[in-house]
Amino acid sequence: MRRVVEALYYLLRTEWIIARRGFPSLHTALRSALPQSADPSFLSAELLCDAVDSACVLYPKSVLCLQRSAATTMLLRRHGFGAEFVIGAKILPFKSHAWVELNGKVINDKSYISDLYRELERC
Repeated sequence: MRRVVEALYYLLRTEWIIARRGFPSLHTALRSALPQSADPSFLSAELLCDAVDSACVLYPKSVLCLQRSAATTMLLRRHGFGAEFVIGAKILPFKSHAWVELNGKVINDKSYISDLYRELERC
């Protein structure tokens, strides 16, 4: 339950940053959120991703991939994981998507999602 509350905090924080200061500030926040010196073996990345998924269900608004992936990245980094936030896009029809990777593997979405979108940004 504690991890779900922590995930809710990061969802709220991400929404606030986007609403009040815009995407450039979110990008800056993600770039500056370096992995903490926590012992990542204590918690698994899967457990933390599950906490974010549970928090999304409890969140009072609809959570889109940008907010979910940014919150997941911040939470994972808080617990010592070197997670990477990735934004990709399709040209026709235009569609964008955000996801999180750990050691080059997608961890909060379908494993093949990175094959469907051309990478635009990684931080």
